[in-house]
Amino acid sequence: MSSNVPQAAVPPVSLVSRRGLLLVLSSPSGAGKTTIARNLLAADPLISASISVTTRPQRPGEVEGRDYHFIGKPRFDEMVAEGELLEHALVFGNHYGTPKKPVDDWLAQGRDVLFDIDWQGAQQLEERMSTDLVRVFVLPPSMAELERRLRGRAQDSDEVVRGRMAKASDEMSHWIEYDYIVINRDAQASTRQVLTILHAERQRRTRLTGMSDFITALRAQMPEA
Repeated sequence: MSSNVPQAAVPPVSLVSRRGLLLVLSSPSGAGKTTIARNLLAADPLISASISVTTRPQRPGEVEGRDYHFIGKPRFDEMVAEGELLEHALVFGNHYGTPKKPVDDWLAQGRDVLFDIDWQGAQQLEERMSTDLVRVFVLPPSMAELERRLRGRAQDSDEVVRGRMAKASDEMSHWIEYDYIVINRDAQASTRQVLTILHAERQRRTRLTGMSDFITALRAQMPEA
């Protein structure tokens, strides 16, 4: 594991069972949410990435089943019609969606699920699973820095970069729909901020499904007067 990735302490065996949570990271393209997401997965063993399905072509270096499940439009439409997706959206001409079953299974097992999705997907998750949801919006420190990062990826043409910059303003207008805001000046510092949010949200009373039994057991240990 890279020494540059913020390290999380090895978690102790939990005394209280809990339900997992859905941690959503959203941002304008190029603001750094994907780097933060990868850092979180490397730093914390209790969170798993939601693997989206997409109709867009596979990019160089991407791995089927690790980055996305690459499917055709007919199969995507079938998944939407059959209710197999928690959320789905059309982004820059390509369709993306989150398969429902693996997410439900992880939550029931007390595992957390990380989503790298846009505001459209976050809105749909809010409609379906609001009590499980924790939303973090990642902002760039400036528009000049956002453009520098987009061009630094060397993946997109000038026309595509201009399109992403034009869309960034609309995307950022949705910041108020999120629970937390992180201004990503430095990826490592931003990752530490999100880890702090994650650790705090795990201790919410409503997620500690085994607390009643734990309290009952504690009270039973009290010596008789």
